[in-house]
Amino acid sequence: MSPVVPVLPPQAPRTGSRLGRWFGRTLLRLGGWRVTGQFPDLPKMVIIVAPHSSGWDAYWGLAAKLAMGLDIAFMAKAELFRGPLGWLLRWFGGIPVDRGAPGGIVEQSAARVRESGNIWFLLAPEGTRRRVERWKPGFWKIARLAGVPVFCAAFHYPGKTIVLDQLVETTEDYDADMVRIRALYRPHIGKNRDTL
Repeated sequence: MSPVVPVLPPQAPRTGSRLGRWFGRTLLRLGGWRVTGQFPDLPKMVIIVAPHSSGWDAYWGLAAKLAMGLDIAFMAKAELFRGPLGWLLRWFGGIPVDRGAPGGIVEQSAARVRESGNIWFLLAPEGTRRRVERWKPGFWKIARLAGVPVFCAAFHYPGKTIVLDQLVETTEDYDADMVRIRALYRPHIGKNRDTL
């Protein structure tokens, strides 16, 4: 039987237990999902994942995180952090974000990445499950301010695959970088739509 998740590189931030990894792999296998590709061996990076078209993305993403024993920090809307779900999301690495007050979020996130010895910081660049014409530039700004590359991962629902794709070194030209990055997502289809 082929593995449902790749082996993490040495510098990947790790967390969890053998039981947690077994549970995550079991969830992925039961759903018919797998993770393909490899993460780069870097201590810090910004990871983006798209298309984000369904609440199921979080379920399969967290199952993959558990299965790999990966410690990833991610942002999610503050409303999700109320009650017991908030405790669980924080345990999984979630950081609540007030989307109504965006000032300072990029700077705070970049500082967190810069000051951490080992952190992989995940965002959904679309910023919503609805189709958008332009992705939010926050991930690009965080990567630039923190001096780290962007790693592209994708949900591909037809193949029940989370694709670990490519590492992108950003430049000073946001528009050119976005053309390159968006092209990587062209083949991938989310649960309810593609990325274009």
